[in-house]
Amino acid sequence: MYMQEIDAAPIRLDAVVLECRDVSALGDFYMRLLGWQRHYGNGETWLDIISPDGGVKIAFQNNPDYQSPVWPEAADKQQMTAHLDFAVRDKEHMRQAVTHALDCGAMLTQSQYGGDRWTTLIDPAGHPFCFVIW
Repeated sequence: MYMQEIDAAPIRLDAVVLECRDVSALGDFYMRLLGWQRHYGNGETWLDIISPDGGVKIAFQNNPDYQSPVWPEAADKQQMTAHLDFAVRDKEHMRQAVTHALDCGAMLTQSQYGGDRWTTLIDPAGHPFCFVIW
């Protein structure tokens, strides 16, 4: 049954939560990368940042046992369970976004599977993320 067919409150995505060992460092990375602002949290166990329009948040939750995923995936290694895709307009914006991400502390992956429409990078906690020309 679709949500519109039942009498219930609407559901909306509020935040994507990334596990990490250093909440403050990962939050600072994404604030620099995206130009977003700190929204809530103590920076030790939880921190979330919010987009300028307030539409979505990325949150960072402390997990002292966090293990970085391996990219590309490999048997018997920690697997990626999710990743973030950020849209860019064209090849020039892709180049600028990648340069900016590297300056913020991201690493470019050796394996790139999206041709010139996708670029995969790794954030400081080891989470893969992509810039995608949409």
